[in-house]
Amino acid sequence: MEVQRYADTGRALLAYSTDNEQGFTFETYDHKWHPIDHEGLILIRRPKPKPALSPAPAPSGWSKASQRRRYGQR
Repeated sequence: MEVQRYADTGRALLAYSTDNEQGFTFETYDHKWHPIDHEGLILIRRPKPKPALSPAPAPSGWSKASQRRRYGQR
């Protein structure tokens, strides 16, 4: 695999042109993103980020609306 040769000890995501309907394709090596076929299109699937186990408490003195907006508690 060509992408492994370029990645050496790291990880890699390679997009290159090919003769297909989409005109390009992807190869990955030791990467969290993976190419998937979705109805004939090659797409990249990214894993959802894992939520923090314990979010930092909001600083005192902020309004409740500002705390919700900043810390995602809508």
